[in-house]
This record gives sequence, C-alpha cells and structure tokens, in this order.
Amino acid sequence: MTSRPAPRRLKAACHCGNIRVEFDWPGAWPAIPVRACGCGLCTRHGARWTSHPDGAFRLAIADPALTTRYRFGSQSADFHVCTRCGAIPIVTSLIEGRRYAVLNANTFDADRSQFVETATNFEGETLAERLARRQRNWMPEAGEERPG
Repeated sequence: MTSRPAPRRLKAACHCGNIRVEFDWPGAWPAIPVRACGCGLCTRHGARWTSHPDGAFRLAIADPALTTRYRFGSQSADFHVCTRCGAIPIVTSLIEGRRYAVLNANTFDADRSQFVETATNFEGETLAERLARRQRNWMPEAGEERPG
C-alpha cells in the first residue's frame, strides 16, 4: 500500500499582511507551475498565478476596510486588492455556490526557485468555458467539498 505524501502548507500575503492566504498543496511537488497571464491587469502587476484543484485555500483579511474587489472583463472573478499596499495575492470566483481561487505566486512566503513558469492567454474564451476551466483547475475553499 502506497501512502500519499502529506500536503505542503504554503502561505501568501499582500506586502503589508492585511490579506493573507494559507493553502495546502497536495503531495511533495518538486516544482510549482505558475502561469503568467497575458491580460493587461496581470501584465501591469507582474502577477504569476497558480492553483491546484486538489488543494484547499483559507482567506483571512485583517481589515476589510483596507481591501477592495476589482472586476473587469467578464465580471466573473474578484481580484482581492489591498488598498494599503496595492498587492493582489488572490483572485476568487464563485461558481455554483462554491468559491474557487487562483493565487499570485509572487506573494508566496516560499522559495521562488520552485516555480516553473508558462505563458497563458485566455482571450476568446466564452464565459461558460472560463467558469468550467476555473472549476476544473482552480483551488476550492477549505471546508467545501468539490463536486464529484
């Protein structure tokens, strides 16, 4: 009987620490795949995103008055922006009553040499295709069961 490696607990935060995320990355991965999105917002912020559909995230905001949720394009995802320091550590999307997330790897408290980057471009996706991709690939919130 082969046992699965325990998940790695990783942490991310905006620069000032107001927005914090803990997440469990399944298995003993030697590398973390990150995607450099080609949209204007991500390019301007230098964001590199990652998620694992078998992981789980927990979002904590110390002072909600110092955050805003920014939406653009399809209006189907919330970019959680810290208004104190300007960082965007997490993007969430509510799909069929469940919250899923992708995390900005540049905000991780981890060894960045573990990142393996690829460029991505999601232009041309329909809203239905975009939500299906997120539900398949993004990380669900801890405590919520993934649809089977």
